[in-house]
Amino acid sequence: MANRYLPLFLKHSPTPKVEHFAALAGLEAAVRGILISAMPLAVYDALGSAEATSAVYFVVGLVSMVWGLLVPWGTRHIPRRWMYTLGCGLYLVSMGLAVIGGSVAIAMALMCGAMATATTFVCLNAYILDYITRENLGRSQSMQMVFAATPWAVGPMLGVWLRSIWAPAPFILAGCFALILLAVFWILRLGNGKQIQRAKGPAANPIAYLGRFASQPRLIAGWLFAVLRSCGWWVYVVYLPIFCVEAGLGDKVGGVALSISNALLFASPLMLRWARLASVRTSVQFAFGACAVMFVAAGLLAFLPWATVAFSMAAATMLVLLDVVGGLPFLMAVKPSERTEMSAVYSSFRDVSGILTPGAAWLVLLVLPLPGIFVAAGGGLIAAFLIAGRLHPRLGAARPSRGGDPQTQI
Repeated sequence: MANRYLPLFLKHSPTPKVEHFAALAGLEAAVRGILISAMPLAVYDALGSAEATSAVYFVVGLVSMVWGLLVPWGTRHIPRRWMYTLGCGLYLVSMGLAVIGGSVAIAMALMCGAMATATTFVCLNAYILDYITRENLGRSQSMQMVFAATPWAVGPMLGVWLRSIWAPAPFILAGCFALILLAVFWILRLGNGKQIQRAKGPAANPIAYLGRFASQPRLIAGWLFAVLRSCGWWVYVVYLPIFCVEAGLGDKVGGVALSISNALLFASPLMLRWARLASVRTSVQFAFGACAVMFVAAGLLAFLPWATVAFSMAAATMLVLLDVVGGLPFLMAVKPSERTEMSAVYSSFRDVSGILTPGAAWLVLLVLPLPGIFVAAGGGLIAAFLIAGRLHPRLGAARPSRGGDPQTQI
């Protein structure tokens, strides 16, 4: 009888909307935005060299990749809502270890943070694929970028500023945002109610689809674009702050530069409009080519530290453009029947770049000083530029036989 007097929203979980997932993405961006500038500096201070920092990031990348592949398997035995909760809990453990400090604790904090990111990323994408129709996937991605723009723009600068006042401060604030993220997730009740449908069979293992993935060159090209784009961000996020410290510019310049670059996320609708007027091939190839040139210039002009910072920021502008259009070649090549499985394979780009970048940086530092990493990044992006030139020129354009609007095709 008591249930008769309960409000309707307490009886049934509301159907999640695009805005709900964007809110979760924005809150997680607040956690990661604060850490993205503070954590590399904390690791560098704890370990004392760029070589040791690269080695730790390499190991963490390996662990994160293995963990990310285990998350879909884990959701067979653990309800997804608890797996997402585990991801938020790993953020809190990471923050606690970072506050404790010390080389071992900082390395473990970095590892727990990477595992948390992999967990929440896989779970959130699974929720989006469950509840957002294919027609609204583009709108969902765009709104997530809008919600995340402010945290990504303010967070890096705020993180280094708080760290200059009190070393544990950025990690405590990030932990508070992780708690808010967890609370909002449970308020939305994505894992409860009648919305959850019992699976008809065991969850597909993404590893089983690697063969089919490897047999489709367009999927491989799209995945490589994501990996190399992410490598560019790794160089900008991790090694530019270290370069600024070693060049005598201080530990705040990298965070400020990252905040300014991330503010370009507000311009993502304009970038998408330009991409619609051009073609997918033109926009992707232009972004990779320009980014490669800027990174090479940043490395070669290292004797002028501010020039390196300026060219790196220009490269980051192209990385933002790639965040907007760089994933389209993969998304447009995925068969509807394989979207979920191939999305799981696609998500590995983050972990692969987390292994490839510090591994390559460690090799570069054996023979070259730190600016050589920027030149090496430019070389990798040139490879992406050449691959992008092989994309179909009409990729993403409206097909006359379908009578579609070009804006709906991208």
